[in-house]
Amino acid sequence: MKKLATTFGVLAVLALTAAPSFAANAVRISQVWGGGGSTSATATYNVDYVELFNNSGAAINIGGWVIEYGSATGTWGGSAGTGLFTFPANTLIQPCKYILVQMGNATAGGGPLPVTADFFGTISMSGGSGKVALFNALNANTACGSELAGTLVDKMAYGTATCAEVTATGGFSINLGAGRNGGGTVDTDNNANDFTVGLLVPRNSASEVNATCRSTPTSQSTWGSVKSIYR
Repeated sequence: MKKLATTFGVLAVLALTAAPSFAANAVRISQVWGGGGSTSATATYNVDYVELFNNSGAAINIGGWVIEYGSATGTWGGSAGTGLFTFPANTLIQPCKYILVQMGNATAGGGPLPVTADFFGTISMSGGSGKVALFNALNANTACGSELAGTLVDKMAYGTATCAEVTATGGFSINLGAGRNGGGTVDTDNNANDFTVGLLVPRNSASEVNATCRSTPTSQSTWGSVKSIYR
């Protein structure tokens, strides 16, 4: 009985200590649109936006997490601190669902987003090259590679921007953004492989559940599968 109790105790410690890592891996950037705000009448949308996706079977609290934008060669959040959006306390992203953050100020060019954003930020992103990251703590005016340890949840770069996961996606335009493949489920840690540049339709918290989402861990009675759940 003592041995059994010890085993369960180890499993409980593993679950508790690894939970933040699991949450970080589950929540990822699923769409980025940087061509909004153009004065051109041919622009698709009149604002920028960032969409997040929860690729897990549990709601995750992202309150206090921060979306940070950087120019092609700039720092996270920018030197003026204008490239930041912080989620309010107790913000939940539901299992296999999305959250949409509208960015920048609407202009006469292009139309409104086809769905209502869940949150509204003021970040103005480049319609050509730039980078976006999701942190679980503030990294203001921070250079790539100097992020606070354990705070970087996900990042993507487009065009000629630095700090990509391996390779940046293609550049944007007033009619093109980047969407993560599989509706947000594909994550190989290579931006060029994970994202496709094209015409996008954003999703918000009211959008349908992603039916291909890994909503439950693989069920196998092996220690290896237990480690894979809590890695």
